[in-house]
Amino acid sequence: MDSEIISALAAGYQWKLSLMAVVGILAIPVLGGVLMRALVPTIARESAENRQVYATKMQKPNYAANQKWNRKWGGVFLVVIFAGIVPFCLTLESQSGWRVLRDIVVILMFYDFFYYLTHRFLFHESGFLGGPLKWMHAVHHRQHNPCRGDSSYIHPLEVAIGLGLYVGAIFVLSQLMGNFHVITLVITWVAFSQLNLHNHDRWESDRFPFRYINYLSVMHHHHHAMFTGGNFATISLLYDWMFGTLDHGEGGKSGYRPKA
Repeated sequence: MDSEIISALAAGYQWKLSLMAVVGILAIPVLGGVLMRALVPTIARESAENRQVYATKMQKPNYAANQKWNRKWGGVFLVVIFAGIVPFCLTLESQSGWRVLRDIVVILMFYDFFYYLTHRFLFHESGFLGGPLKWMHAVHHRQHNPCRGDSSYIHPLEVAIGLGLYVGAIFVLSQLMGNFHVITLVITWVAFSQLNLHNHDRWESDRFPFRYINYLSVMHHHHHAMFTGGNFATISLLYDWMFGTLDHGEGGKSGYRPKA
Protein backbone atom coordinates (compact mmCIF):
# COMPACT_ATOMS: atom_id res chain seq x y z
CA MET A 1 0.00 0.00 0.00
CA ASP A 2 2.81 2.39 0.86
CA SER A 3 4.47 1.69 -2.45
CA GLU A 4 1.20 2.40 -4.26
CA ILE A 5 0.91 5.76 -2.54
CA ILE A 6 4.50 6.60 -3.38
CA SER A 7 3.96 5.57 -7.00
CA ALA A 8 0.83 7.73 -7.23
CA LEU A 9 2.66 10.72 -5.77
CA ALA A 10 5.58 10.22 -8.12
CA ALA A 11 3.24 10.02 -11.12
CA GLY A 12 1.63 13.33 -10.18
CA TYR A 13 4.89 15.10 -9.38
CA GLN A 14 5.48 17.43 -12.33
CA TRP A 15 8.80 19.02 -11.41
CA LYS A 16 9.57 20.06 -14.98
CA LEU A 17 6.33 22.02 -15.16
CA SER A 18 7.14 23.65 -11.83
CA LEU A 19 10.54 24.65 -13.20
CA MET A 20 8.87 26.08 -16.31
CA ALA A 21 6.57 28.12 -14.07
CA VAL A 22 9.53 29.47 -12.08
CA VAL A 23 11.26 30.61 -15.28
CA GLY A 24 8.11 32.39 -16.45
CA ILE A 25 7.49 33.99 -13.05
CA LEU A 26 11.04 35.34 -12.95
CA ALA A 27 11.31 36.40 -16.59
CA ILE A 28 7.99 38.16 -17.19
CA PRO A 29 8.35 40.91 -14.55
CA VAL A 30 11.95 41.62 -15.57
CA LEU A 31 11.31 41.74 -19.31
CA GLY A 32 7.92 43.40 -18.90
CA GLY A 33 9.35 46.02 -16.55
CA VAL A 34 12.15 46.91 -18.95
CA LEU A 35 9.70 47.16 -21.83
CA MET A 36 7.11 49.22 -19.95
CA ARG A 37 9.70 51.66 -18.60
CA ALA A 38 11.08 52.09 -22.11
CA LEU A 39 7.69 52.65 -23.74
CA VAL A 40 5.69 54.47 -21.04
CA PRO A 41 7.32 57.62 -19.57
CA THR A 42 4.88 57.72 -16.65
CA ILE A 43 5.87 54.23 -15.52
CA ALA A 44 9.55 55.09 -15.94
CA ARG A 45 9.14 58.21 -13.80
CA GLU A 46 7.16 56.49 -11.04
CA SER A 47 9.57 53.56 -11.01
CA ALA A 48 12.58 55.85 -10.69
CA GLU A 49 10.96 57.67 -7.76
CA ASN A 50 10.34 54.41 -5.91
CA ARG A 51 13.86 53.12 -6.58
CA GLN A 52 15.32 56.35 -5.21
CA VAL A 53 13.25 56.19 -2.04
CA TYR A 54 14.14 52.53 -1.57
CA ALA A 55 17.85 53.22 -2.03
CA THR A 56 17.65 55.91 0.66
CA LYS A 57 15.92 53.57 3.08
CA MET A 58 18.49 50.86 2.42
CA GLN A 59 21.14 53.16 3.91
CA LYS A 60 19.59 52.46 7.31
CA PRO A 61 21.22 49.35 8.84
CA ASN A 62 18.05 48.04 10.48
CA TYR A 63 16.08 48.42 7.27
CA ALA A 64 18.74 46.70 5.17
CA ALA A 65 19.00 43.88 7.72
CA ASN A 66 15.25 43.25 7.53
CA GLN A 67 15.35 43.10 3.74
CA LYS A 68 18.31 40.69 3.81
CA TRP A 69 16.57 38.53 6.39
CA ASN A 70 13.45 38.29 4.25
CA ARG A 71 15.33 37.55 1.04
CA LYS A 72 16.89 34.58 2.80
CA TRP A 73 13.68 33.22 4.30
CA GLY A 74 11.64 34.07 1.22
CA GLY A 75 14.05 31.99 -0.84
CA VAL A 76 13.63 29.04 1.53
CA PHE A 77 9.84 29.29 1.39
CA LEU A 78 9.86 29.44 -2.41
CA VAL A 79 12.03 26.33 -2.68
CA VAL A 80 9.56 24.47 -0.48
CA ILE A 81 6.62 25.76 -2.53
CA PHE A 82 7.98 25.04 -5.99
CA ALA A 83 9.67 21.77 -5.06
CA GLY A 84 7.08 20.33 -2.70
CA ILE A 85 3.62 21.71 -3.55
CA VAL A 86 3.33 23.33 -6.98
CA PRO A 87 4.49 20.20 -8.91
CA PHE A 88 1.27 18.47 -7.81
CA CYS A 89 -0.95 21.28 -9.15
CA LEU A 90 0.16 21.71 -12.78
CA THR A 91 -0.58 20.36 -16.23
CA LEU A 92 0.36 21.09 -19.84
CA GLU A 93 -2.80 19.53 -21.22
CA SER A 94 -4.66 21.83 -23.57
CA GLN A 95 -7.22 24.07 -21.88
CA SER A 96 -9.53 26.65 -23.41
CA GLY A 97 -8.83 30.34 -23.03
CA TRP A 98 -12.06 30.72 -21.09
CA ARG A 99 -11.01 28.07 -18.58
CA VAL A 100 -7.61 29.71 -18.11
CA LEU A 101 -9.30 33.08 -17.57
CA ARG A 102 -11.82 31.56 -15.15
CA ASP A 103 -9.08 29.82 -13.18
CA ILE A 104 -7.02 33.00 -12.92
CA VAL A 105 -9.96 34.95 -11.49
CA VAL A 106 -11.00 32.16 -9.12
CA ILE A 107 -7.48 31.65 -7.74
CA LEU A 108 -6.88 35.35 -7.13
CA MET A 109 -10.26 36.05 -5.55
CA PHE A 110 -10.26 32.86 -3.46
CA TYR A 111 -6.85 33.79 -2.08
CA ASP A 112 -7.86 37.41 -1.54
CA PHE A 113 -10.91 36.40 0.50
CA PHE A 114 -8.84 34.42 2.97
CA TYR A 115 -6.08 37.02 3.01
CA TYR A 116 -8.71 39.66 3.80
CA LEU A 117 -9.93 37.65 6.78
CA THR A 118 -6.38 36.95 7.99
CA HIS A 119 -5.29 40.56 7.60
CA ARG A 120 -8.37 41.97 9.26
CA PHE A 121 -8.85 39.61 12.18
CA LEU A 122 -5.34 38.25 12.91
CA PHE A 123 -3.03 41.10 11.88
CA HIS A 124 -5.19 43.94 13.20
CA GLU A 125 -7.22 44.45 16.33
CA SER A 126 -10.50 44.14 14.52
CA GLY A 127 -13.40 42.00 15.67
CA PHE A 128 -13.65 39.23 18.24
CA LEU A 129 -10.14 37.78 17.80
CA GLY A 130 -8.38 40.93 18.94
CA GLY A 131 -5.51 40.76 16.47
CA PRO A 132 -3.29 38.00 17.96
CA LEU A 133 -0.60 38.59 15.32
CA LYS A 134 -0.64 42.38 15.35
CA TRP A 135 2.82 42.36 17.02
CA MET A 136 4.15 40.65 13.90
CA HIS A 137 2.31 42.85 11.39
CA ALA A 138 3.44 45.96 13.27
CA VAL A 139 6.88 45.45 11.72
CA HIS A 140 5.39 46.13 8.28
CA HIS A 141 3.46 49.13 9.56
CA ARG A 142 6.62 50.91 10.67
CA GLN A 143 6.60 52.25 7.11
CA HIS A 144 3.87 54.89 7.27
CA ASN A 145 4.52 56.16 3.76
CA PRO A 146 5.79 53.05 1.95
CA CYS A 147 7.52 52.72 -1.37
CA ARG A 148 7.50 49.70 -3.66
CA GLY A 149 10.36 48.01 -1.80
CA ASP A 150 8.44 48.16 1.47
CA SER A 151 6.29 45.31 0.28
CA SER A 152 9.09 43.10 1.62
CA TYR A 153 9.76 45.09 4.79
CA ILE A 154 7.98 42.53 6.88
CA HIS A 155 8.40 39.88 9.55
CA PRO A 156 9.48 36.50 8.03
CA LEU A 157 6.53 34.80 9.72
CA GLU A 158 4.22 37.09 7.76
CA VAL A 159 6.06 36.15 4.56
CA ALA A 160 5.35 32.50 5.38
CA ILE A 161 1.69 33.21 6.12
CA GLY A 162 1.14 35.26 2.96
CA LEU A 163 2.86 32.76 0.66
CA GLY A 164 1.22 29.89 2.54
CA LEU A 165 -2.24 31.33 1.95
CA TYR A 166 -1.52 31.83 -1.72
CA VAL A 167 -0.01 28.43 -2.48
CA GLY A 168 -2.65 26.86 -0.21
CA ALA A 169 -5.33 28.42 -2.39
CA ILE A 170 -3.66 27.01 -5.50
CA PHE A 171 -3.36 23.52 -4.00
CA VAL A 172 -6.92 23.36 -2.63
CA LEU A 173 -8.45 24.68 -5.84
CA SER A 174 -6.40 22.30 -7.97
CA GLN A 175 -7.91 19.42 -6.02
CA LEU A 176 -11.42 20.79 -6.56
CA MET A 177 -11.12 22.09 -10.13
CA GLY A 178 -8.36 19.96 -11.62
CA ASN A 179 -4.72 20.83 -12.20
CA PHE A 180 -4.01 24.30 -13.52
CA HIS A 181 -2.22 25.02 -16.75
CA VAL A 182 1.32 26.32 -16.33
CA ILE A 183 0.23 29.56 -18.03
CA THR A 184 -2.51 29.99 -15.43
CA LEU A 185 -0.07 29.63 -12.55
CA VAL A 186 2.46 32.01 -14.10
CA ILE A 187 -0.13 34.73 -14.76
CA THR A 188 -1.72 34.45 -11.32
CA TRP A 189 1.64 34.45 -9.54
CA VAL A 190 2.87 37.47 -11.47
CA ALA A 191 -0.41 39.29 -10.80
CA PHE A 192 -0.27 38.34 -7.11
CA SER A 193 3.29 39.62 -6.67
CA GLN A 194 2.97 42.72 -8.84
CA LEU A 195 -0.25 43.86 -7.15
CA ASN A 196 1.35 43.44 -3.73
CA LEU A 197 4.31 45.48 -4.93
CA HIS A 198 2.20 48.16 -6.57
CA ASN A 199 -0.01 48.63 -3.51
CA HIS A 200 3.09 50.03 -1.80
CA ASP A 201 4.16 52.21 -4.71
CA ARG A 202 4.40 55.94 -4.27
CA TRP A 203 2.31 56.66 -7.33
CA GLU A 204 1.34 60.21 -8.24
CA SER A 205 -0.08 59.98 -11.77
CA ASP A 206 -3.86 60.21 -11.50
CA ARG A 207 -4.90 60.58 -15.13
CA PHE A 208 -6.20 58.05 -17.64
CA PRO A 209 -5.18 55.22 -17.97
CA PHE A 210 -3.51 55.25 -14.55
CA ARG A 211 -6.43 56.43 -12.45
CA TYR A 212 -7.36 53.04 -10.99
CA ILE A 213 -3.82 51.96 -10.17
CA ASN A 214 -3.35 55.32 -8.48
CA TYR A 215 -6.50 54.58 -6.47
CA LEU A 216 -5.15 51.18 -5.36
CA SER A 217 -1.90 52.74 -4.17
CA VAL A 218 -3.61 55.61 -2.37
CA MET A 219 -6.00 53.25 -0.58
CA HIS A 220 -3.18 51.03 0.64
CA HIS A 221 -1.25 54.08 1.80
CA HIS A 222 -4.29 55.02 3.88
CA HIS A 223 -4.00 51.59 5.44
CA HIS A 224 -0.32 52.16 6.26
CA ALA A 225 -0.73 55.68 7.60
CA MET A 226 -2.32 54.45 10.81
CA PHE A 227 -2.59 51.01 12.39
CA THR A 228 -6.35 51.37 12.18
CA GLY A 229 -8.94 51.69 9.47
CA GLY A 230 -9.56 49.25 6.64
CA ASN A 231 -8.47 48.28 3.13
CA PHE A 232 -7.41 44.80 4.22
CA ALA A 233 -7.59 43.01 0.85
CA THR A 234 -4.59 42.97 -1.44
CA ILE A 235 -5.72 41.85 -4.91
CA SER A 236 -8.69 44.21 -5.16
CA LEU A 237 -10.88 46.22 -2.82
CA LEU A 238 -13.95 44.07 -3.52
CA TYR A 239 -14.09 42.42 -0.10
CA ASP A 240 -13.49 45.71 1.70
CA TRP A 241 -16.45 47.12 -0.23
CA MET A 242 -18.60 44.05 0.52
CA PHE A 243 -17.83 44.01 4.25
CA GLY A 244 -17.78 47.75 4.86
CA THR A 245 -14.07 48.27 5.51
CA LEU A 246 -13.21 50.64 2.69
CA ASP A 247 -11.14 53.48 4.16
CA HIS A 248 -10.63 56.66 2.16
CA GLY A 249 -8.54 58.18 4.90
CA GLU A 250 -11.23 58.51 7.54
CA GLY A 251 -10.47 55.27 9.40
CA GLY A 252 -7.32 56.57 11.01
CA LYS A 253 -8.56 60.16 11.10
CA SER A 254 -5.26 61.09 9.51
CA GLY A 255 -6.33 62.91 6.39
CA TYR A 256 -3.33 61.17 4.84
CA ARG A 257 -2.38 61.43 1.18
CA PRO A 258 0.69 59.65 -0.22
CA LYS A 259 1.84 62.76 -2.11
CA ALA A 260 2.13 64.76 1.10
